[in-house]
Amino acid sequence: MFSGISGLIQKGHKIKGTVVLMRKNVLDVNSVTSVGGILGQGLDLLGSTVDNLTAFLGRSVSLQLISATKPDANGKGKLGKATFLEGIITSLPTLGAGQSAFKIHFEWDDEMGIPGAFYIKNFMQTEFFLVSLTLEDVPNHGSLHFLCNSWIYNAKHFKNDRIFFVNQTYLPSETPAPLVKYREEELVNLRGDGTGERREWERVYDYDVYNDLGDPDKGENHARPILGGSDTLPYPRRGRTGRRPTRKDPKSESRSSDIYLPRDEAFGHLKSSDFLTHGLKSVSQNFLPALESAFDLNFTPNEFDSFDDVHRLHSGGIKLPTDVISKISPLPVLKEIFRTDGEQVLKFPPPKVIQVSRSAWMTDEEFAREMLAGVNPNMIGLLQDFPPRSKLDSQVYGDHTSQITKEHLEPNLEGLTVDEAIQNKRLFILDHHDSIMPYLRRINATSNKAYATRTILFLKNDRTLRPLAIELSLPHPEDDKSGVVSQVFLPAEEGVESSIWLLAKAYVIVNDSSYHQLVSHWLNTHAVIEPFVIATNRHLSVVHPIYKLLHPHYRDTMNINALARGSLVNDGGIIEQTFLWGRYSMEMSATIYKDWVFTDQALPADLIKRGIATEDPECPHGLRLFIEDYPYAVDGLEIWDAIKTWVHEYVFLYYKSDETLKEDPELQAWWKELVEVGHGDKKNEPWWPKMQTREELVEACSIVIWTASALHAAVNFGQYPYGGLILNRPTISRRFMPEKGSPEYEELKKSPQKALLRTITPKFQTLIDLSVIEILSRHASDEIYLGERDNPNWTSDTRALEAFKRFGKKLSEIEKKLSERNNDEKLRNRHGPVQMPYTLLFPSSDEGLTFRGIPNSISI
Repeated sequence: MFSGISGLIQKGHKIKGTVVLMRKNVLDVNSVTSVGGILGQGLDLLGSTVDNLTAFLGRSVSLQLISATKPDANGKGKLGKATFLEGIITSLPTLGAGQSAFKIHFEWDDEMGIPGAFYIKNFMQTEFFLVSLTLEDVPNHGSLHFLCNSWIYNAKHFKNDRIFFVNQTYLPSETPAPLVKYREEELVNLRGDGTGERREWERVYDYDVYNDLGDPDKGENHARPILGGSDTLPYPRRGRTGRRPTRKDPKSESRSSDIYLPRDEAFGHLKSSDFLTHGLKSVSQNFLPALESAFDLNFTPNEFDSFDDVHRLHSGGIKLPTDVISKISPLPVLKEIFRTDGEQVLKFPPPKVIQVSRSAWMTDEEFAREMLAGVNPNMIGLLQDFPPRSKLDSQVYGDHTSQITKEHLEPNLEGLTVDEAIQNKRLFILDHHDSIMPYLRRINATSNKAYATRTILFLKNDRTLRPLAIELSLPHPEDDKSGVVSQVFLPAEEGVESSIWLLAKAYVIVNDSSYHQLVSHWLNTHAVIEPFVIATNRHLSVVHPIYKLLHPHYRDTMNINALARGSLVNDGGIIEQTFLWGRYSMEMSATIYKDWVFTDQALPADLIKRGIATEDPECPHGLRLFIEDYPYAVDGLEIWDAIKTWVHEYVFLYYKSDETLKEDPELQAWWKELVEVGHGDKKNEPWWPKMQTREELVEACSIVIWTASALHAAVNFGQYPYGGLILNRPTISRRFMPEKGSPEYEELKKSPQKALLRTITPKFQTLIDLSVIEILSRHASDEIYLGERDNPNWTSDTRALEAFKRFGKKLSEIEKKLSERNNDEKLRNRHGPVQMPYTLLFPSSDEGLTFRGIPNSISI
């Protein structure tokens, strides 16, 4: 790229540059996490405590260009003179919100060649966010772009100077010789030495097990098992913080309000990050305790009395004490989420599921449709054997064969026998039996009461699904080896039987809600991607093509995961308080991770594994779906193919042969560490790609991008639209199915709504749940979506830019196609009785609660 042209630069030439940065005081809302903090700082927040723009002038910030073409005596690129920022550029049309631009001139002559990197030093006490450096009029080269997006702290914090590389792309073997050592040194810096407690300004990426979820020093009840590092509870690794061990358990890490993140993962400069971090912390630290005090004072009853009472959360609102409202109202994020009306009323926005009909959620068709187009659409599977059987060890758990019989099903099979329906691939199952059964005794020993569930569904001639039977199972009262006690419930439309059927569906959804939150959402997107973030930063240079491909899909993921460990999935956190699995939530997700297979995360492989599809070269995307009107699968395959086409084009630009890939030391080190350390508890699994061919790399990168973007969007952004009505997606069950002759059964006959509401999530947990999923279901104004980049100069390679442009164009075409599908009345599962067109996999979105949009990364 640079060879042969360095002699064209004249002696004494000055290269003009523009530095774009953001001051800390424009960004630092994230550090204000308490109500007192906000009220105390008030208007001073954007004021005097940090350096103003003029402070950047003088000898405050120096830059030093590094040659990519002229080595010094040690073979490293020659260093130019240290140069300081000169003046503020007041008008620059490309500046983003909060950004400031500065002029700089570098002395540079023909002995120095062409710049390919630069050092930067900050001599101020306050850190700032460096956005970019652009060099203009580099002779015979035009402009050079350096994308930085990094926090720059005072130079005294670092043994080695901070370095940034030009936006060119090189495999290690193609790196200009003068830059090779700089490239290698920067990766060594990012890996660290694996010791000591990490400090705020560091950018070290390293691994650790999940040993910071509990707080054993507070007592045994607050201890949580360590996830990862064992066959019993395997888990993907998280980022290492190096905090001291707890006193009572040296293997557990002590908790703190500030969790270390490699500094550039804590994006305080993003509205999305600010909104999320500040919002969840506000709910956890301020709203939740204030709300708890309101219920302790019996200001409001903890039970809903009727469905109308539930709907009031979205219409009239709920009365809360003035001091609770006063604790919420100063918080900008909570103001956005909760509509406070007058002094004492808290009101949530109406979720999409009730915007057309307040009762359509109760229908069997909607119950079944949400398995195909709801918030957990990748759980349903083809029923291939009858009766359904368990995969649990019968030596430990006894016989768990289903008690559902052919006689239960055949009256509703449109004239088919069970055998014929199975042969014709028209029977399906939502199976929440094996995942919960080993923990069911422990869960039912708490205030929660639940069943293992199996739901059998039939694909009707009109291509909608009909639930045929629900089986509710409990461990045998004698012991585990004695098997289970099961009851089978059938659909009913009137009398007490219809109320019992509605309750049976509620138990199924409660199981589905916990599985969705802890497995489909947390484990299978958030947790499994974090090791990729760490390994990529440790082993792939910023100029490596695969780093440039994957990095946008990691934005803010470590940040939200650290936040989750602090407020959501920790001991006593929001998930434990509001979902059925309670204190066993994360432990149960670890047992389910035992069955996680990386290659099955590709959408086509997932559909085939669940029996939902089979390979067929005559069909779109090479797959024949047995449920043709399956919105998640149909739309998802469009997105999957677009991602894979883009990745294939990109990878083949840089790797001209499989041999090139095998000989890439950074790539091989990346993959080896990802498998052996990042997902180290599964390192011996035979299904891991060996990373010896370009096709293996294409598949692996496609899976990472799919998981971080489209899969996460499909299971995340429908949470409030569907779950904002707690009746539709209850998260807890507190009573067993009433038995005939019991007072609960009489209540069910007389007041079926009250009986259901006494069984599912109570008011306090509902308010917490709605507060959190409302935050999680929103898009921020600066969200970057699939097919977009935050900077058009992310690479200088025009071939890659053209391929990316084609990818964006393809996604726009797909969005039009999906929109047209939603207008096809024959495709009933795309709307359902609730009249919610399926839009979760539309690539684009506006800001807010939109029920659509595929962000590039797991940033929420």
